[in-house]
Amino acid sequence: MSESTTVFAAGGYRYLPSVFQYSGGVAAEPGFALERVRFIHPLPMAEAFAAVEAHLAKVGRPTTAFAQCELRSPDPFSDQGFIEFNTHYVKTLERWGLYKDGVNPVARTNVCPMYDKPGESRMFAFTYSVPSDQARTTFQLSGSADAHTGNAPARERVIALGDTSPEGLRTKVAFVADTMERRMAALGVGWADAVSTQLYTVQNIGHLVGDELARRGAGAGGLVWNYARPPVVGLEFEMDVRGYAHETVI
Repeated sequence: MSESTTVFAAGGYRYLPSVFQYSGGVAAEPGFALERVRFIHPLPMAEAFAAVEAHLAKVGRPTTAFAQCELRSPDPFSDQGFIEFNTHYVKTLERWGLYKDGVNPVARTNVCPMYDKPGESRMFAFTYSVPSDQARTTFQLSGSADAHTGNAPARERVIALGDTSPEGLRTKVAFVADTMERRMAALGVGWADAVSTQLYTVQNIGHLVGDELARRGAGAGGLVWNYARPPVVGLEFEMDVRGYAHETVI
């Protein structure tokens, strides 16, 4: 399945349309680049949104420059719980001029750490656009897990549901890696353009890092294994790929 992008001119980036809570990924438009800010101590959502607004104001960028964020939640959500969380989440994006009528250009990853769980959902990092004359295309993919995208219940969309055998995990990892490649191709980038590639799972995928990931080129910028679960019950493996221009830790 091919994917196409939509330009979000107010933000200086293009995105892959997906579901209402996030896009499939973003890439800076010509004349812009994407910069990432990580909170050394992830902030509760309300505090994080306020910190994002303050940072964007400080660097002279509008709220529409907000392009991606990375969240950490306590435990995987039920389908209904995830809908309720996302419905509340997009209210801020709507106020910022990003979300409208079910269309959301902002990319996102939301995962659940196995250890040191936050007491509530928190923001770990965010990305925004800045004017730039650099030639390299900067990008950020949303986290994507072992399920087809859609609005049906998660259990109906999961790849190899409940199968965490070595070969079941191979099927899941290959599916997600294929998704990453398809999204990057649509944004005009590839593994060689990645700053880093993130893996999110508590399953043992060591036997797959070579055959299913490094062999493709996914390790070009390094592979980071986060011991965390995807955000919805039933999912076992998630990835995202980062290709930002600059990173700040605050």
